[in-house]
Amino acid sequence: MADLKQFAEQLVNLTVKEVNDLATILKDEYGIEPAAAAVVVAAGGGDAGAAEEQTEFTVVLKDAGASKLAVVKAVKELTGLGLKEAKDLVDSAPANVKEGVSKDEAEGLKKSLEEAGAAVELK
Repeated sequence: MADLKQFAEQLVNLTVKEVNDLATILKDEYGIEPAAAAVVVAAGGGDAGAAEEQTEFTVVLKDAGASKLAVVKAVKELTGLGLKEAKDLVDSAPANVKEGVSKDEAEGLKKSLEEAGAAVELK
């Protein structure tokens, strides 16, 4: 039992970089997709991890707004999806438009989608 407590303490004290490295190892070597677990561990991580600036963003379409057709066209252009896939994405809002993009790209996507009439959030 003491070994598990020690292991849990080590996990909680990981930095964000260490959590990302652990996620990569779990995925590459064991085929485990640890996205949800990594977020939990990162949230409980030490102060050093909290000081790091976020570098990857997810663009989330919260609502298509009144001009749904314009938003579908914008999603199609920005993502390279087909018309049906873009419509399905807009219809399923809130939905992730793009994941793991840079801050500049995320802000550009957000601006384009908002100009089309959508409500957008960056995470």
